This record gives sequence, structure tokens and C-alpha cells, in this order.
Amino acid sequence: DILSNKQKRGVFGEIQLQDLVQNVLPPSIYEFQANLPNGKRVDCLLKLPNPPGTICIDAKFPLEGYEALLQAQTPEEQARAGKQMSADILRHVSDIAEKYIIPGETSDSALLFLPSESVYAELHANYQDVVAKSFRQKVWIVSPTTLMATLNTVRAILKDAEMREQAGIIQKEVVKLADDVGRLDKRVENLQRHFDLSTKDIHEIRVSTNKIVGHADRIESVQLEDEMEEILEIRKPEKRKIVG
Repeated sequence: DILSNKQKRGVFGEIQLQDLVQNVLPPSIYEFQANLPNGKRVDCLLKLPNPPGTICIDAKFPLEGYEALLQAQTPEEQARAGKQMSADILRHVSDIAEKYIIPGETSDSALLFLPSESVYAELHANYQDVVAKSFRQKVWIVSPTTLMATLNTVRAILKDAEMREQAGIIQKEVVKLADDVGRLDKRVENLQRHFDLSTKDIHEIRVSTNKIVGHADRIESVQLEDEMEEILEIRKPEKRKIVG
């Protein structure tokens, strides 16, 4: 019942697109129903760094031609149905190329999301000319499976870009660290020079104190000699008196 109505099919495709994107990418990377500088609105906008830049994804579900192809009973009916399906898809391709590829604003390519593996398989199996024309217009047709692979590639690109950004920050911090180490080494050198001067001063002070101690020892020695002489002088008469 949902697929029988064109408008409901469109909503179904948009919801499937949202689910796939939300399950793979961080919220800061995408925007649904995003307004573009040219005034158009796209189902999903992937905000990627350059390159590749922002990428537009639009969901389309051209089911009438495919259903007619399945119901065709004769080669003529199959040819008409195939022609209708090709025309529907190429019309969507042209619309996407015109609306969602904006020089200087978006990537030089866009994605057409077909929310049906069956339609995608039929297109690539039997309508290679349609696929080739979409390639020339830089509109890549994706199914749920191939969109999932594309989104995982986008996530890898984002991770690589983040690593490059972090590497740049680390490199800047390493340069700052090297400058700080250089300044620290210079200050240690200055401090060592002060220590050397202090050691020299202490050595000279010790020489002076040793000299002072030497002088004191000699002075004390002289005083002791004088005292001994006085004692001897005092005792000499007493000794002569006893002997006599």
C-alpha cells in the first residue's frame, strides 16, 4: 500500500536513507532536508572536508517503470517498460545534477539513492547505458547496500582527516615542547655556572678560614710557650733553695 502511492514511496525512501546515515555517521557530519545556497532543499547533506567537500544525497523511487517491466508479457511491452524506467531514472539524474551539484559550494558529484535492491540490480544488469549517463553527469546511483559501503568509506575519510588534524596539533605541541626544553637547558646551564662560581667562592672562603685557623693556632702556640717559660722561671729558685 505504501509503494502504490508516489508520495508515500518518496517518504519511505527518505526514512530509509535517514536510518542508514544515522546508523553509520556521527550527527555533526550530516543534515537532513538541508537548504542549499541556490535555494534548493536536499534530502541529506554530508558535510565532509575538502576533498571531496559536501555531498548531496537525494532519494528517488521510480517504481512504475520497474513494475511495468515485471508485468510485461511480450518483448514490445518489456521494451516500453524498460524505456519508461530508463527515462524516469535519467530525469532524476538530471534533476540531481542541476540542483545539487553547485560549483564552489558542494562536491562535484552527488548521490541518487534507490531504496530498492531489485531496481538497482535490474538497472545495472540490463541498462548499463543509463548507469554510464549518470556517471557522465557525476551522479552516482546507490542502493541500500552500496550506500552503506559508501557511508563506511566516508567514515574512514573522516577518521583519516581527524587523525591528520590531531597529528598537526601534536606536531605543534612537540615544537613548543622542544622550545621549552631548550629554554630549560639554557637555564640549567646558567644555574650550573652559578653553582661553579659558588663552589669557587666556597673554596676561597675555606682557604681564608684555614689561614685564620692557622694564625690562631700559631698565636695560641706562642701564648703556651710564654706561659711555660713563666712557670719554669718561678720554679727555678725554689729548686735551688731546696738543694742548698
